[in-house]
Amino acid sequence: MVEISPKAVPPVCKIIDYKKFLYEQKKREKALKSKATKVTVKEIRFGPQTDEHDYEFKKKHAIKFLKDGAKLKAFVFFKGRSIIFKEQGQILLLKLAQELEDYGKVEQLPKLEGKRMIMFIAPKKVGK
Repeated sequence: MVEISPKAVPPVCKIIDYKKFLYEQKKREKALKSKATKVTVKEIRFGPQTDEHDYEFKKKHAIKFLKDGAKLKAFVFFKGRSIIFKEQGQILLLKLAQELEDYGKVEQLPKLEGKRMIMFIAPKKVGK
C-alpha cells in the first residue's frame, strides 16, 4: 500500500509495487527537469584600451549571444598598472550597454571587483 497524495482529504492510497512507484516518480521528475530552461552565461573580455575594430568584433558576438538567449558577462580586465584607466573601462562598458539596448537590458551596472570591472546584460524576451 503506497500513499500517493498525503495532502488530500482523505489521503489517497494505492496498492502497487513500491519500487515501481519510486521508478515512475523519478521518471516524472526527470521529465520536468529536462523541460526547465537552462540559462547560459557567455563572457566577453575587453582591455581598458580596446581598439575600435576589436570592440566592433566583440560587440557583434555579444549581439549573437543575446539573440540566442544567453546572458552576457562583459568585463574589462586590468593588467599591471592599467588599473589607472578605470574610467576608460567604465566608459567602454557603458558604451557597450547603450549599443546593445535593443537586444538586452543591463542587469548589473559596471562594478569593479579586484582587477576586473564586470557588467551583466540579460537578453530581452522575444514577443510572439
